[in-house]
Amino acid sequence: MKELLTAVREGRKEDVPALLLPLDRAERRSALAELKTMRKKSRSWEWRERDRIQKALLIAGAGCHSGAAGCATWIGGRELRDWTRSPYPLVLDVLADRDPAWLGDLAHRLAARPTATRIDYEFVSELVKRAQCSVPTTEGFVVGWAERVSTLQWRRKGAPPLIDILRADPHLAVMVPRLFETTELPPQVIWYGDQEPESADNWPSALATSVDEGLLGRSVLVNCCVTRLLRGGKPGDLRFFLTVLRRLALTEQEEAERVADWIGMAADGISTVAGHAQDVLARLDERGGLSVRELADVSGSVLFRTEKKLVRAQLVLLGKALRRDASAAEELLPVVAEAFGHEDIGIQERALKLVARYAPPVGDPLREELAMSAELLGPVHQAAAAEVFGDLLDARPPAEPYEEILPPVPAPRRLEPAPETTAELVEEVVALVRSGSREPATFERALDGLVRHAHTDRPALADALRDALADRWWLDDTSSHVERTLSLNTGIELVVAVLLERVSVRAVHDGRAGWTGTGTCVHAALDGILRARLWEAAYSVLIGRSPFLLATPTWHTGSLDPAVLVERLRTYQQLGVEPGEADFAQALLRVRRSGRREAAEAADAADAATLLGTAQGDRLAAWLHADEPVAPVQQHHLENEQPPSRSWLQRSAAGTRRVLLATEESRGIQKEFPRSFHWLGRPHVPDGHRCYHWGEEPGSWLATLPEDGETMAAWMLPAVATCATEELRGAAWPLPRLAGLGGPAAAAIHLAVAYGLGARHPEDRLSAVDALLVLAAQDRLDAALLGRELAILVDRELVKPNRVAESARTAAATGAYRTVLTVLTAALPPLLAYEQAPRGLSDLLSVAAECAERCGAVAAEPIPGLTALTARGGSSQLVRHAARLQAVWEKGSETTADDIVP
Repeated sequence: MKELLTAVREGRKEDVPALLLPLDRAERRSALAELKTMRKKSRSWEWRERDRIQKALLIAGAGCHSGAAGCATWIGGRELRDWTRSPYPLVLDVLADRDPAWLGDLAHRLAARPTATRIDYEFVSELVKRAQCSVPTTEGFVVGWAERVSTLQWRRKGAPPLIDILRADPHLAVMVPRLFETTELPPQVIWYGDQEPESADNWPSALATSVDEGLLGRSVLVNCCVTRLLRGGKPGDLRFFLTVLRRLALTEQEEAERVADWIGMAADGISTVAGHAQDVLARLDERGGLSVRELADVSGSVLFRTEKKLVRAQLVLLGKALRRDASAAEELLPVVAEAFGHEDIGIQERALKLVARYAPPVGDPLREELAMSAELLGPVHQAAAAEVFGDLLDARPPAEPYEEILPPVPAPRRLEPAPETTAELVEEVVALVRSGSREPATFERALDGLVRHAHTDRPALADALRDALADRWWLDDTSSHVERTLSLNTGIELVVAVLLERVSVRAVHDGRAGWTGTGTCVHAALDGILRARLWEAAYSVLIGRSPFLLATPTWHTGSLDPAVLVERLRTYQQLGVEPGEADFAQALLRVRRSGRREAAEAADAADAATLLGTAQGDRLAAWLHADEPVAPVQQHHLENEQPPSRSWLQRSAAGTRRVLLATEESRGIQKEFPRSFHWLGRPHVPDGHRCYHWGEEPGSWLATLPEDGETMAAWMLPAVATCATEELRGAAWPLPRLAGLGGPAAAAIHLAVAYGLGARHPEDRLSAVDALLVLAAQDRLDAALLGRELAILVDRELVKPNRVAESARTAAATGAYRTVLTVLTAALPPLLAYEQAPRGLSDLLSVAAECAERCGAVAAEPIPGLTALTARGGSSQLVRHAARLQAVWEKGSETTADDIVP
């Protein structure tokens, strides 16, 4: 037994089977106890040392367990599974003396573990072969089977076709139905099924061939496909199941047996699935296999969908049914009338024409019901509706004056002071350490609380934090890499580690002196400022001299009241404490100075700061009197204006050209601020450097300059622009916060919002809509500027008009029709001047027309280019929407300025 344990400690995994097999039951039990102790101790070892023994430990522990349950738990342990190549052949060697029933029990237990992987599949399948037992059908094992089959197909050149591999698989009939029940298909299965559905060497084709050859039951596979399409899931998975279903080429009888299933797919499936179901239902209707009631049920769901193609196709289907049987009008026309409320006026027009053609004569109750639904039609169709329903529409009350609805102006929220008791502080600090959050509302309070409590009773604070954070890996780890790892931390954990003496005094001094805050992007620079503040706060906690931090915000945005800062400086003066350089510099950047009331308060605070008679007081007074941005943003001009455009058309690393803005130099920042802040004062010209901070959203970035929203927006532009130019998800997250920062909202903020309005992903467009509405509510939105920026981005093909239209429609739907129309009125003239209209321009015109119909024209002058476009004639969507907008402009606003409620 001693030789076995020695081999494990030395990591000699190949020697373990020969040393273990001669041991009897008692010796294995004793060895297992030692192995468990070794495994527990290894958790605190350095990773290289732990990695050296883990394979040998796995093999020995598996062979020493007498029960299958314990053996499965041992093999499935997370800390024993960090290998690049599985040692399962050696595990099979140490289990060679077990009976088949025991091996089968172990195989099923391992397959049932939620962490089962493809590596486990190879091991479990070998156990099944040796035990001659039934094959497991757990999700992990089935996914492993599918991955293994795909690997055999791709492993080498000249590998057999997939269908040959499936023909030779003895478990095909068992595994395929279970594969269709998995939560998510492995990528290897759907790769070719999505790219080359007609190829013979992919999963859909191979499965269809297996059905043709009788290897799989046809009804079983059809039911599996239909069930998964009804259940929903990831689009890639659903496209795979739909491809398999199409390859099976259902017969007329098979389609007729599943009417309810097609109705469910058409109502709730993704677009491709719903389109297929709609095609099947259309074929069933032509063959008389769809009742009027069933057609009405499915139409009621499809007409509420947002996909215009599906809605139009359903109206065509309803039209065919009505032409074939006019008596079905009583049941189908109320469903058709539901399309009156669709956002697309073309669909509204189709529905109205269908109702007009088959509506019952005057006096019929159904006609009155349809007339009530006609109120959902847009203003452009009201005249046509009046011709259809006559006096039934005349009784409606006159329209009320238009009222613009904007969200309430976000009110600044005052932050609570630092926790007064040690218990409250420890609770907040522990939550921040575990989450890694840097949101100013909690992070700054906790950081200030650490400094305050370390000043009054550092030992009590240290004892409380040590008990609360007893499970942190670095608290008891004595290895040399602990200090190095903690020194790289940019969260409150760094200050806590210094307080608990897990970082040396020398490291604290080096951290304060060594960090300069340089970086290739604004995110790295802002992280550098935070790191400098953390090292300084750690030093304050270490010596316990500072009573509190100067830079702790008073408002949720990160802003700091100037009077509060003056009072803090006065307390420092009375105690004879010298402020920290980084702390005071951050406090200056946070002082509120925008707005009339804030400016008056800043002037009073400047006078009070001068009376302090300290260097910091004089610097604060000079800062408040100057009231200049940290880094002025260069003016943005259109190309045909003078002076020439000073915006920057940058080519990113991905080859995308982006319109960005540069910032000018600030000598005061470089001369008077610590080195960690110097990046902010340097001139910055957008370049092609890649930023590696994508996906991060720390609130501490924007809280560094809460009074310079325009400067921050210019620096954030390269990252925000990627939501449109490179279609990255989540890149527009700063927009609502940028709109709420202090300072003027000029070219940088509006250009950032313009990029967000054209973002690829809906959640990013929603962030831009929120920012637009916040600016409008604050009366800081320059609609003409935003419209021009949108036109520039569309002209350079940086945003797509249809995405901008979706954003505009979303903003207008909140009640801000006039705001959206003003923006679009400024954006449309350059786009209407194109000889060939940009793709998606009709969508923008549609939104503009809808807004104008609801709120009236916003200017007396006609929109340049609109008349010429309308004069082209024709029935295209572009011309029709242009004509709608032109009609409103020619008619003039239906409400006067006195009618509009502010």
